[in-house]
Amino acid sequence: MKNFSNLNGVNDKILKIKQLLLELETEAKIFPALSRNSKRALASIKMLELNISDIVTFDLIDS
Repeated sequence: MKNFSNLNGVNDKILKIKQLLLELETEAKIFPALSRNSKRALASIKMLELNISDIVTFDLIDS
């Protein structure tokens, strides 16, 4: 991870996207397609969390 200096910034963006998708999903009760697609996008965000956010959360960044 030495080549990626702004990993915390990327993590913040991932978490922001996740929050927005969660809001969309809860507001999409009358629009089923939006709810389904939000859930699909959240699955992709989960993969980003596993790849990036866990590194930041558990402080696994090489110094």
